[in-house]
Amino acid sequence: MNPLKQELNINNERYQIIVSVKEQYLDGILTVEEGNKILREKLGTCTPDEFAFAEQSLKGVYKDEEILDRMDDLLVLFDGVLVRAENTYPVNHPLWVYIEEINAMEKVLLEADELLKQENFIKNPWLGIFDSLNQWRRHLSRKQNQLYPVLEDHGFDRPTRIMWTFDDSVRDAISRSFGYLRDDQTEDFLATMPDTIDKIRDLYSKELEVLLPTAIKILSDAEFVRMSKGDHEIGFAIIAPPPLYTVDGVTGDEPTYATTAAAAQAQANANAGAVAANAGMPNEFLQDLAQLLGKYTGGSVGGGAPLDPKTTVLDVATGKLTLDQINLLFKHMPVDLSYVDENELVKFYSDTKHRIFPRSANVIGREVKNCHPAKSVHVVEEIIEKFRSGEQSQAEFWINKPEVFIYVLYTAIRDEDGNFKGVLEMMQDCTHIRSLEGSRTLLTWDGDTFVGESSKTTDTAASEQTEETSNDTEQKGEFKITSSTTLSELIKHSPDIVDYLITINPKFEMLKSPMVKVMSKVASLKMISERGDLNLNTLIKDVDAFINKRK
Repeated sequence: MNPLKQELNINNERYQIIVSVKEQYLDGILTVEEGNKILREKLGTCTPDEFAFAEQSLKGVYKDEEILDRMDDLLVLFDGVLVRAENTYPVNHPLWVYIEEINAMEKVLLEADELLKQENFIKNPWLGIFDSLNQWRRHLSRKQNQLYPVLEDHGFDRPTRIMWTFDDSVRDAISRSFGYLRDDQTEDFLATMPDTIDKIRDLYSKELEVLLPTAIKILSDAEFVRMSKGDHEIGFAIIAPPPLYTVDGVTGDEPTYATTAAAAQAQANANAGAVAANAGMPNEFLQDLAQLLGKYTGGSVGGGAPLDPKTTVLDVATGKLTLDQINLLFKHMPVDLSYVDENELVKFYSDTKHRIFPRSANVIGREVKNCHPAKSVHVVEEIIEKFRSGEQSQAEFWINKPEVFIYVLYTAIRDEDGNFKGVLEMMQDCTHIRSLEGSRTLLTWDGDTFVGESSKTTDTAASEQTEETSNDTEQKGEFKITSSTTLSELIKHSPDIVDYLITINPKFEMLKSPMVKVMSKVASLKMISERGDLNLNTLIKDVDAFINKRK
């Protein structure tokens, strides 16, 4: 009996049915519908290992290329028949790690999906996406140099060879799209990116459906323990390195492919691929270098004693502060700050919860021009040019709408000798400031939410406002809506109210802009009705029905 067949405990009668249907379908004797009907009637269901073993058994009948070209069709043939594996493995198990990477990659792809929907192309968010995508070669390299060889030792080589071709296709697609992005070939990049995303998702769906569930049945704990050691030599994609996988009583010390020079070569190949993919963008290299330096300096300054952010005091221009205190000061400033250095690289932004426009850590270390849509890049470049030459030192902008006033100020940074050292951007929500009248010289606690206090979430801000007017807006547990009810109060009671308002009037699409957090605190239903040219009483009635009937 075939050893692999015995390991998988394959039922011979079921096996013959699967192989027969596959062959007849590939020969054109059966259509997808006819083959699927036979499988449903004679098998009911088919496990991933049965599917994979039948593919292995087609060896000699069909060339790998034929199976490769028809693999997606074969999966369609088994639609509703192939059992979806739960893919639940022990924590830190090599297969568990693959799942963790796939889940992390899916989050990255969802971000990419959203970026593709945006009207204006901005390069930096995409560079952040590719920081993760370019790591995916480690995932592929571990499969090719760790998992596949051990499976092949068990006679399971046909599916792994075919899967390897899919791996290479994904690697090539990522490199191609990244090349277009790096070289500012925007149209080509946007044209190829959907296909790249589809290829990645298609490949890991095959891993989830066939490869991983089959591997857990074929391989032993000892093999997975040994594999885990080799996996750590190669590295991981997107996720933090997990602890080694161990099993009580299993050492995994026996020599194996995964722990020999082959694994070291795989690591070298993965690293070389990462360097090639990131040519002209050394962020990953710099991260590795920083980790290496940290290993030998202990995160210290100048190789001395480790710097404790809570206790080590730093000399600043007019005082002494710890790193923790400096970060807290920036975090609580009632303005948003961003700093671009003299090389036009984004070096810093204040991490405030009341931030008016969203920022991502992906922008740090990247060219500032890539933080803006192409249509406004020339403005950014002009500001920097005028600042660098000394012709100008400040540039101001503002957004003035009935419900919000945002002030933006760019200031040239120069050292004591007058050398240009970059640009400081300051952004502030001045809506409350512009509403002030008269004078206040005595301390008064009136519960107002000032700029900087919007560090709370929209829901929290709404909660504080609602507290003030609870007698007017809440009666007997029901939310009472009036013309002065603000959008933040509505969001508190119904987070999907914005989507509902958009169905009433497409003009309300603006409520999905980054400024909605600011606008929501001052935008009343009266203001909303005026902006949307709607009857106020009708709007109140409709919103009231939407919110209170959903409770």
